Amino acid sequence: MATGPAGRGRAWLAVTIVLIVIVVAGLAIDAYVHFDLAGNYELIKTSTLSQADLFRIEGAVAIVAALLLLLRPRRYTAAIAAIVAGSALLVLLLYRYNDIGRIGPIPSMYEPIWFTKKTVAAYAEGAALIAAVALLVVLWAHSARTADDARAPADSPPA
Repeated sequence: MATGPAGRGRAWLAVTIVLIVIVVAGLAIDAYVHFDLAGNYELIKTSTLSQADLFRIEGAVAIVAALLLLLRPRRYTAAIAAIVAGSALLVLLLYRYNDIGRIGPIPSMYEPIWFTKKTVAAYAEGAALIAAVALLVVLWAHSARTADDARAPADSPPA
């Protein structure tokens, strides 16, 4: 196994690509499920918003986060992806287990059951969240290592 700078660079790149693929796939599944189910929730609404509107917004935000990460894989886009996936999972679990009721313009979305698409969305959001946080750590560690390498004297032996 290559342990020099070139080997570390290839390993870092491979891990980064795998994590990005997992995050993007999780966010894509999340978006698909939200768009697919939105029509079922048109009647759950307040005078301002329906649950279908919120599902469509979540789907769009998940797509934007995935595209941002694909187009610009940086710490801030990994953080955005983590926030999107984590907030989607949080809301899903919150309304699955708690009857919060209406919150201002947000309708009561309590749904105390699990069904296939909801389960798939939960797993996809969880996988995307974990992979996005891991990606954030990997990118942070890589930037710290790159900065350390840049500060090291040219004639010192490699670490």
